Amino acid sequence: MSDTESMVTEKVYPCTCPDGSKRTLSMMDLLTQFRQKGFLQGGVSRISDLHLKTGAPPYYRIDNEMIPWSEREEDRLTEEMVRRLVRGLLSPDQRNRLGEVAEIDASYTVPGLSFRINVFRDRTGLAAAIRVLPREIPPVEAIGFPSDEVWHSIVNLRQGLVILTGITGSGKSTTIASLIQRINDIRRCHIITLEDPIEYIFTDKRAVISQRQVGRDTPTFADGLRSILREDPDIIVIGEMRDRETMGNALTAAETGHLVLTTLHTRDAKGVVTRIADMFPEDRRDEIAAQISLTLTWVIAQKLVTRTDGGGRMVAMEVMRNTSAVGALIRMTNIPQLYSAMQTGAKDHMCTLERSLARLVSEGRIAPEEAERWANLPEVFRSTLYGHRD
Repeated sequence: MSDTESMVTEKVYPCTCPDGSKRTLSMMDLLTQFRQKGFLQGGVSRISDLHLKTGAPPYYRIDNEMIPWSEREEDRLTEEMVRRLVRGLLSPDQRNRLGEVAEIDASYTVPGLSFRINVFRDRTGLAAAIRVLPREIPPVEAIGFPSDEVWHSIVNLRQGLVILTGITGSGKSTTIASLIQRINDIRRCHIITLEDPIEYIFTDKRAVISQRQVGRDTPTFADGLRSILREDPDIIVIGEMRDRETMGNALTAAETGHLVLTTLHTRDAKGVVTRIADMFPEDRRDEIAAQISLTLTWVIAQKLVTRTDGGGRMVAMEVMRNTSAVGALIRMTNIPQLYSAMQTGAKDHMCTLERSLARLVSEGRIAPEEAERWANLPEVFRSTLYGHRD
């Protein structure tokens, strides 16, 4: 057994388990809980995250709710327990730097599951956030697009910018992976991904797919994008647009005849335009708005909402397509009117989040109160739901 394996299986955390038994758990015991609660369609664990924090019990995020492993005060983690639990998930170099740096990003794999890890410090001491990365890519039909024409259009695009947006943990990476997998099934092309870390593993089918990890294969997203146009890509996948340079390079790549798929963190589709423009100096914003209007093709904003049948969560999607009307609004930076364009854009396969939620309620898939909780505009959701019921 290697040093890493012995660290991961070392019994560190004495506690009372949810079934009332007294046990001392290892990091591996805590990770295997990701399998215990079962999986959603596409092999996605119902547990998305494990949180370790000095002075608190372990917490799991199950169907988007933070659930403590134990309510007992004596089952709280000490800093030494957290340190011993996480060290087996880190490389030897990262273990050596654990007490010297503010935070460490890492990844770890067990049979059938991969994890993205961030170890950090807060006011109480050492802490860690551990997210499961699903291994199985769900078929695009199972993702939850409000219209099949949306994904059909995206997988057949030859150029342009497609942006998936939403809060952390809303399934953006899964949606992109599903789209890429379908392209891999049907098109002979070269796909290059820039990820931090690599989440889904692709096997070449009709496409040739080069997956590059930031920090291992290229220093930063911006560095990777600067060289990517010399690597003969047809399709570029950027794990996340985090800074001005990455955003500028993504727009340029889309403008020069490539298909670019990427993610952002915004609450809705129209917020994507504002987020990108705000990354640039004020004297360049008109120029950037014009560039967005020419390159953007689709924006998909999604949220994961709890199902009524107790089977986990499902996607509610807001869809904005860059029609001539939408493009004109973007160029004029008339962002508030983009929502109205989505409301009236059904023939172009656009859909507001509120309409998506109302449809899921009318189909009995989610509860009205759960849908209203996730709506960006609750009053619009209520009126839309009333219209659906009519």
